[in-house]
Amino acid sequence: MASRREKLEVMLQSSPEDQMLRYMLAMEFDKEGSSERSFELFETLMTAATPYVPAFLMAGQLLAKIGRIEDAKKTFSTGIQQAQQQNNSHAAGEMAGFLTALR
Repeated sequence: MASRREKLEVMLQSSPEDQMLRYMLAMEFDKEGSSERSFELFETLMTAATPYVPAFLMAGQLLAKIGRIEDAKKTFSTGIQQAQQQNNSHAAGEMAGFLTALR
C-alpha cells in the first residue's frame, strides 16, 4: 500500500501548482526526518508568485528545530510581513509568538 507521501506525490503529478498539496508533501518529508527536502518544498512555497503563508510558519519551526535560529528568525519576520500583506492576522500573530520565543 502506498504511503501518504507517495499518494501526495502522485496527486502532484496532475496538479503540480497546487500549493496545499506541496505544503502537505513538505510536512510528510519533515515527519519522515527528511528536513532538507521538506525545507526545499517550503522554500518553493515561500518564493511563489503568491507566497503560501503557512509555509513560513512551518519552515521557521523546522529551521529552529535543526538549530538554524537566525534563519528561523528571518523566516518568521518575512512570514509576518507576507501574512500582513495577505490580511492573515492569525498567522502573523502565531509567527510573532514564535519569533519572540527565539529572541
